[in-house]
Amino acid sequence: MDVSPEHLVGQARERFQLHDYYGAIHLLEEVLASGRAFADAHHLLGLSYSLAGQNDKALAQFDQALELNPNYIEALIHRAIVLNELGREDEADAALRRAGQLSGETRRGFSSHVAATLANLRAALGDAYAEAGDLPEAIAQYQAALGLGPTFQDLRYKLGRLLLDSGRALQAREQFELIVRDQPHFLDAAAMLGLACFLAGDGLSARAVWEECRERRPEDPRVEAYLAMLARSDVPPSTPPLPSPPAASARAPRGGKRKKT
Repeated sequence: MDVSPEHLVGQARERFQLHDYYGAIHLLEEVLASGRAFADAHHLLGLSYSLAGQNDKALAQFDQALELNPNYIEALIHRAIVLNELGREDEADAALRRAGQLSGETRRGFSSHVAATLANLRAALGDAYAEAGDLPEAIAQYQAALGLGPTFQDLRYKLGRLLLDSGRALQAREQFELIVRDQPHFLDAAAMLGLACFLAGDGLSARAVWEECRERRPEDPRVEAYLAMLARSDVPPSTPPLPSPPAASARAPRGGKRKKT
C-alpha cells in the first residue's frame, strides 16, 4: 500500500514526541526516499538528527527546509542553534537576525510567524479533505495557504499534485513552472512539470523537461519511466535544427548557357 508522505510525517511526529529520535529519522528518511518531501519533513528530520547528536546531518536538513521555504522561522532558529554548537557563531548570529526580521514582517495583516502558522493549518486541512476524497475543497485550502505564504514552494508543489489528481493539468503546469523558475534545483517539481506538460498534450515540452532532469539526476528511475512512457506515445525525440542550405551561387552552372529553343 502506498502510504502518503503526510501520514509518514505524522507517525514521525509521534515517535519524536516519545523521544524516539531514531524511529522518527527512519520514517522521515522514507519520506525523502519517495521524492515527495516538503519543508516540514526536512525540518523535523533536522531536529531529530540534532537531538540524536548528528549535527552535520541536521544542518543539511535545515538548509533543505529553508530552500523550500526561505521564511521558515523555526528552521532558521534551529539552524542557528546547530551552527552555534558547531562553533560557527557568525553564521548562527546571521540566522537569528534573519528570523528576527521575518517575525517583524506582516502578511495579510498577520505577523510573518502567524501567517506561516495559518498557512500550515490550511495545508493540513487541505490534506484532510484530500484523504476524504474531496479534491476541490483540498485545492481551495491549499490556494488559501499560498495566499498566506506565497513563497512556500513545498505547499505549491502539493497544490500542483492535487491539481494533477483532479485532471487540471494546465493549472498544475502553471504551479510547477512557478516552482522551477524560483528553485531550479527542485528536481521533483521539474519531474512533475514534465508530467503536467504530457497530460496537457504537450509531449515535446515534457520530453525537454524530462531529458534535462535525466542529465541532472541520472539515477532517478521515475524520469526513465516517464521517458519510456513518452516513447510509447510516439512523441519524436528532441533534435537540433537542421543547418540552413548554402546560398545559391550567383555564377552560372558549368556547361554554359542553355540554348534557346
